Amino acid sequence: MSRLVIVLPITPLTVGDSFAVRDWPLHITVLPPFLSNAEPAAIADVVATACADQGALRVIADHDELFGRRHDIPVTLVREHPELTRLHRALVDALRPFAATPEEPAFTGDGFRPHVTVKGAARVSAGDVLSLSQIAIVDMMPRAHPAGRTVLATHNLQQRP
Repeated sequence: MSRLVIVLPITPLTVGDSFAVRDWPLHITVLPPFLSNAEPAAIADVVATACADQGALRVIADHDELFGRRHDIPVTLVREHPELTRLHRALVDALRPFAATPEEPAFTGDGFRPHVTVKGAARVSAGDVLSLSQIAIVDMMPRAHPAGRTVLATHNLQQRP
């Protein structure tokens, strides 16, 4: 069983990239981690189909907040963006059948609040314009795994004039 997450990286990623949890490249999580028995290639096909008409997105960073159970994880929220919300909903609908259980939080959780987590000195700031041209599927191996997180697949979003 795989634990996967779907992200929009700020800087495009390459299939096979691996990084420790603390070194995640800056990104917006468009579909939170979920468990699946499906092959990653099948998930990649579904994501590519769901994003087939999705153009690259330009979103604007907003204000900072603290997330997490203990409200101790600094993030920068992203201003509301209808296309980003539509993409999130399309992925929820497309990938729900691949969830290990129907109660997966990724598909039943609270409202979508796009944000970029601050990673040490790496961060975005209020007013920054973020160009998102790629979606990536990342394997969320156990935290202790030496490879950390690994990019399984990427899909480029259409560039529009």
